[in-house]
Amino acid sequence: MNKAKEAVQCFHEGYNCSQAVFSSYSEELGLERDTALKIACPFGGGMGRMGKTCGAVTGAFMLIGLKHGTYQSDQSKETTYRLVQEFTEKFKEMYGSIECKDLLNCDISTEGGRAFASEHGLFDKLCPIYVEDAVKLIEELMELKQ
Repeated sequence: MNKAKEAVQCFHEGYNCSQAVFSSYSEELGLERDTALKIACPFGGGMGRMGKTCGAVTGAFMLIGLKHGTYQSDQSKETTYRLVQEFTEKFKEMYGSIECKDLLNCDISTEGGRAFASEHGLFDKLCPIYVEDAVKLIEELMELKQ
């Protein structure tokens, strides 16, 4: 099974979109899967279920940081920023937005919005698509091998 499909499976196992994407390549990039799942947990549902930036997107951003991020103040951040911008541009080309509330067409930061999303199966229908495509975009941008 490829990494994109593994990420979707992870999502279906009950992990959020950010956890599914970030954990997909965390071990290959030197971070234990359990640690990746913990780090990514707060980013699901558009940043703690606030409907902001999609968790699949933030998971991808964290993978970019894990591979290309800097840890010394005098190191250049340009590669990291360029990859984040490229990822965002490509994701927006595909879906029109990186915002959870736009992608789901409802505001899951409210009880009514969450109920709407659940009643219409949006988490099951749409989120796995975003998770899968986020991993595919990351593989393309960072030239990761499956």
